[in-house]
Amino acid sequence: MTILEFILNNKNYLEDLITRSTYHSNAIEGSSLTYAETYAILYNDNSFKIEGKEPREIYEAINHKKALELVFKNLQNNEKFDERFIKKLNETINRDIKDTESYRTVQVFIQGSEHIPPEPEKVPNLMMYYIYNYNHDEQDILTKVAKYHIDFEKIHPFEDGNGRIGRLLVNYELLKNDLPPVVIAKEDRVKYFEFLRNTDSNGLAEWLKELSTKEKQRMEKFGY
Repeated sequence: MTILEFILNNKNYLEDLITRSTYHSNAIEGSSLTYAETYAILYNDNSFKIEGKEPREIYEAINHKKALELVFKNLQNNEKFDERFIKKLNETINRDIKDTESYRTVQVFIQGSEHIPPEPEKVPNLMMYYIYNYNHDEQDILTKVAKYHIDFEKIHPFEDGNGRIGRLLVNYELLKNDLPPVVIAKEDRVKYFEFLRNTDSNGLAEWLKELSTKEKQRMEKFGY
């Protein structure tokens, strides 16, 4: 049984993974939803009341779940890693928040980072090369995942949601290679951003390896 098959066939672990991934990925970007609120939104837990939250945060939770399900579907159907897939993730992540179908057409800036992403007119070409190189890169999987995650975040191809999409793509590649997914916790936000800021793909690769091993241990508790 592959790891993806285990995830999709184990309801308890599937809910656990989706809730943790959604909660932490959104919290890294500033969402104020608690873990319990996130679960209640994703799995219609009507016993839990959610008050005083912005509609945007609720959409972010729902959209992240749908985007992760899109990753699973792409892998199940053995579809290509291409522009269509990446743009679909962007549409899904931003639905009802900032409806967008393609790459950004404005200059963006990354809060807390000295790096200024490339001008919008350069993005289509950069992404074309990014996808080509990604699909033809045969280096060690964790090294590849780390390098291309950093590259994606530096290009910052979309107006919003780049961090969430980039982390989804990390798990896409891990699952494609039958490796346990990773959940980057909001408590590790500073550490994570340091790897990105310093373009430290080796350090990030080592850390992702630790997180993947930790996730495997968690999966075993669910019967893997």
